[in-house]
Amino acid sequence: MNETRAVDLDPSKPNIARVYDFWLGGKDNFAADRELAAKLLEIDPGIPKQVRENRAFLTSATARAAADGVTQFLDLGAGLPSHPAVHEAVREVNPDARVAYVDNDPVVVAHAAALLANGPGLVAARGDVADPDAVLDNPAVLKVIDPGQPLCVIMAAVLHYVEPERASAAVRRYVARIPVGSWLVISVLYASDAASTGRIPLYTAATIHSTSPDDLESWLTGTELVPPGVAEHSRWVSGIGGIPSSGRPVHGLSVVGVKRHDL
Repeated sequence: MNETRAVDLDPSKPNIARVYDFWLGGKDNFAADRELAAKLLEIDPGIPKQVRENRAFLTSATARAAADGVTQFLDLGAGLPSHPAVHEAVREVNPDARVAYVDNDPVVVAHAAALLANGPGLVAARGDVADPDAVLDNPAVLKVIDPGQPLCVIMAAVLHYVEPERASAAVRRYVARIPVGSWLVISVLYASDAASTGRIPLYTAATIHSTSPDDLESWLTGTELVPPGVAEHSRWVSGIGGIPSSGRPVHGLSVVGVKRHDL
């Protein structure tokens, strides 16, 4: 499969990856994306701040994995190129780190192939985060990822687009397949007010599911949670932990697990 083949682009239809790009201050978005972003802000004006905090969590967690000796990174649901990109963050720690960017959106993959994965040790590939075996056995991914060596599997702000049962099964399968010493970096959305997530599907092409802290921790059974455990993005980066009563209708939750032993 040619991962960088031409793709159809319809700027009249909003794309959630381009909405995230807009919130991160990027330029790869159109009027339809900005209109969707405005509608989502009606639900939670704090979303752009959460998106930036999620990015800070992602770069902090992957840098910690690199410092722990992990040399290969699998960024699932990578989204449009943002800076610092994963390879930029981890290569600050280890210049030889390798990264596979994987997304199910062909537009995202085309962007990643053109702007990110155009150097040694980098690749962009099509794949579904909820299909671990297909991802881990993808020939394009295997160009830079050795499945027999510790790796960091990144699922940042992507699993809330997957039905909870399927998301849980996917994470557990990644835990089962990755070798000892591997890291899993995950962030999701949690609605303290169930009505909040009920409104989001009205504006997006995909339903957004809420994941509770307890459910998120249970997905990582078989791993050792990196302190501070499950926490809001900014609190995880600060090492504080917990979910404060901030009045937000939707919280961004972060967690990192390390597989220390064979299951």
